[in-house]
Amino acid sequence: MSPTLNVKGSDSGAARILGSGASGIAELVLFHPVDTIAKRLMSNKTKVSLSTISPIIFKEYATAPLGKRLLSLFPGLGYAAGYKVTQRIYKYGGQPYFNDILQRNYKDSFTNAFGERKGKMMMQATAGSLTGIGEVVLLPLDALKIKRQVNPEAFRGRGVVRIFMEEGTTLYRGWGWTMARNAPGSFALFGASAMTKEYLFGIQDYHKATWGQNFVASVAGAIASITVAAPLDTIKTRIQNANFENKVSGFTVVKDLLKNEGPTALFKGLTPKILVVGPKLVFSYTLAQSLIPWFSKYV
Repeated sequence: MSPTLNVKGSDSGAARILGSGASGIAELVLFHPVDTIAKRLMSNKTKVSLSTISPIIFKEYATAPLGKRLLSLFPGLGYAAGYKVTQRIYKYGGQPYFNDILQRNYKDSFTNAFGERKGKMMMQATAGSLTGIGEVVLLPLDALKIKRQVNPEAFRGRGVVRIFMEEGTTLYRGWGWTMARNAPGSFALFGASAMTKEYLFGIQDYHKATWGQNFVASVAGAIASITVAAPLDTIKTRIQNANFENKVSGFTVVKDLLKNEGPTALFKGLTPKILVVGPKLVFSYTLAQSLIPWFSKYV
């Protein structure tokens, strides 16, 4: 018997879209410069020191006045808006949908395999993993955002429509590595969050978590997700920030990285990511978890 896809969860579809979309917009406004810094650090292949950190982060604006340097951290804002808001709607609004499908069709299988309590957490994590894998459809917007942040020369004055027409499937470069990163990363995000609510706070209905409980659960989920996905995220970023015509494979990136920089380079930028990207993920996930049930009261 095929799985039932027409499911209705405790939150309406409109509430999920509004809550996750609002969290994506708020995150973009506050954290786009942080994301730019993290991407430029991950893409840097030279040794980072006090003397090189400014050119790495600000590029040609390293010696410019403070105002111009700060504005230089907002490249590709249009691409970022399209990607980030769509991604958050899909990720935070889509994961509950996948969880509804698992609850409706495979709840007994998860309960038999892991027990009732752990089975519920595993369904949350698995739904997150499925959501992460499907996120690959948004890869072109992510690729354009990253190139705009770290390699704007690749655009050569072309607009987004022309780039889509000329580059085509090139924008899906690194799709396999993206899926390989997203699957465990999203599994860890939603799984660690559910585990925190279940074991730390003893919450049976995750929708009834307070803002503070959602925040703590989001911190645990974000740290787990970033750490688990870090090596594959570094590879994905280096594949995507190359020029369009430079068709480098992920295995080539790994080989060159291990040869020239050593295995620890796979975790390059992990500490800055946890410190600066972590709060971004915590902020948006906490907001989404709190806003979706709130919007459900009205729509």
